[in-house]
Amino acid sequence: MADLEEAGFLYAPHTSAGRLPTDRGLRMFVDGLLGFGDLGEEERDAIAARCAASGRSMQDTLAEAGQMLSGLASAAGLVVAPKSEGLVRHIEFVGLGPGRALVVLVTADGQVENRVIEVPPGLPPSALVQASNYLNARLAGRSLDDARARVSEEILANRTALDALTSQVIEAGLATWAGGGGASLILRGQAKLLQNLDQAARVHEIQALFDRLEAQETVLRLLELAQRGEGVQIFIGAESGLFDSTGLSMVVAPFRNGQDRIVGAIGVIGPTRINYGRVIPVVDYTARVIGRLLG
Repeated sequence: MADLEEAGFLYAPHTSAGRLPTDRGLRMFVDGLLGFGDLGEEERDAIAARCAASGRSMQDTLAEAGQMLSGLASAAGLVVAPKSEGLVRHIEFVGLGPGRALVVLVTADGQVENRVIEVPPGLPPSALVQASNYLNARLAGRSLDDARARVSEEILANRTALDALTSQVIEAGLATWAGGGGASLILRGQAKLLQNLDQAARVHEIQALFDRLEAQETVLRLLELAQRGEGVQIFIGAESGLFDSTGLSMVVAPFRNGQDRIVGAIGVIGPTRINYGRVIPVVDYTARVIGRLLG
């Protein structure tokens, strides 16, 4: 025990306490000593059933998957959700007052997104109606990227009957979805991280983590971490760089779309002494189920 403590694998929280593994000790355990079991057929079927997308939007399905992982791991479940690639059903421009308009986009799976844009001063309401009609004639049944490329080509080639003001509105409306708006983070079971915390400092650390997770830079960082290698990635303590606390670990796996491109990630954040042998195969299989749904 003394040798392990001297080597940095164990530590004593206080003088009269027993020894606990350090982050370095946990890393050695996970990398070299822990055996990962496989899931039984019944467990696989249960996970697939919870993640079934029938009758639900993909966003709701991902949220349910995060909630499921939270319950199974007794930790916070997180999902880096990919940008929406659904087909467009309808788009509409609504005037909000001088110089501003609301763009409402409805996808084929029922998701609704709203964006506020700036429009030329003095724009007549008829221009917003014309812009809506023009885009609906070209967007319906297409992906947003395809429709945006076609409309931009028409406008650049001057092959439309639109006046200059209406063309500006259309370009501004489409520009709000340039790049698809990026990924977003779904977090479930945050309260599990606050359980059994008797130190105010630890509560503040967890609350600070929640604040960081809401930042878009953190979402992109999560996706970057998940892309480091194939399968499940494990970050113990401060290894991920997302939080300074040595009392938390993150287990995360990427999932792919039909083109075999990594578009999101799913996993859990929990105490460093989380049941890795149980959590890792569950996260891995859930990521593969989500990938099949996206494919």
